[in-house]
Amino acid sequence: MTTLSRDAALSLLKEHVKNENMIKHCLASEAVLRALARRLGEDEELWGLAGLLHDVDVEIVNADLAIHGLKSVEILTQAGYPPALVEAVKMHNEQAHGQKRTEKFHKALAAGETLTGLITATTLVYPDKKLASVKPSSVVKRMKEKAFAAKVDRDIIRECEQIGIPLPEFAELGVDAMRRISGELGL
Repeated sequence: MTTLSRDAALSLLKEHVKNENMIKHCLASEAVLRALARRLGEDEELWGLAGLLHDVDVEIVNADLAIHGLKSVEILTQAGYPPALVEAVKMHNEQAHGQKRTEKFHKALAAGETLTGLITATTLVYPDKKLASVKPSSVVKRMKEKAFAAKVDRDIIRECEQIGIPLPEFAELGVDAMRRISGELGL
């Protein structure tokens, strides 16, 4: 269990990230990671804060995937976050350091935060643009459409299967988690 509060984590995120859509992405990632932690019997606070803070350096590094996550390690270590959280944040972007994700926490963070992008894109093509209307099966269907949300890496989302969660269940978990905070997400 971390000793740092969610309020402190949100404050740290907002200190470094100004784009409202990126903040919403981080909130969605937090919700999905908390749901994953519950589903897998893991530390919900630790996993949730990793979801919330995983992109804390995105504006500092101008979203450069060659270095994204490395500055986060410095920021989060200096702020006193547990090494397990810092390592998961680092590992969510393999391109920055050339290491492969092997741990469940790392795969969950990468798959969960990537899934939020596909769920958001799916939501935005619905007439009412509301998460309440989104069917998890529609998210799974969109996985197969390479041109849809083309920047969303489907292979990363499929890492859910490496942690024991089939894709349809993962999509349902993600949609349900994001629905719980739909007001904060504006969806």
